Formats: sequence, structure tokens, C-alpha cells
Amino acid sequence: MTAKRIVAAVAGGVLVGLAGAAVASNFAASRQSDFFAPGEHQFYVWCAGSSDYVATANGENAEDAQMKLYNANKAHGRTTCWPVWQGRVPA
Repeated sequence: MTAKRIVAAVAGGVLVGLAGAAVASNFAASRQSDFFAPGEHQFYVWCAGSSDYVATANGENAEDAQMKLYNANKAHGRTTCWPVWQGRVPA
């Protein structure tokens, strides 16, 4: 009876692990497609020596939106700020 319980516990652990991996890979694929999707993207703007804040920017993808936000900050004299991508804002 003890061997059956051990086998059942191991099988259950493997199934839970596989289900978790499937969910994680689906989430990662969704984040990757969001990174390359056009639209509005949200950023946490980290600033050395001043207050951090959250901002959004539109772009062809996250990198394009990030550079637009970075250049806008630079134009306003905030040269020590860098936007860090948080995700795409749902339409």
C-alpha cells in the first residue's frame, strides 16, 4: 500500500509540474508577442537622482515606443531616466 501511495504522489507531482510548465510557456509566448505588437506600451521610468514614474508611449513595437519615450525625456532635460518595459496596454 505504501508503494502505491509513493507512485501516486510522484505521478501527481509530475502532472502538476507539467501543467505549470505549460501555463508558464503560454504566458511567456503572450509576453513576447506583446513586445513585438504595435500599439500603446507601458513603461516604468527609472530615474537616477530623481523620482521614478510610470508612463505610456505608442510605437510599432515596445522598442520603438521605448525610444520615443526616452527621446522625449531627453528633450525635456531628464537625461538620467530610462524607461523599462512593463507590457502592452490592452486596447
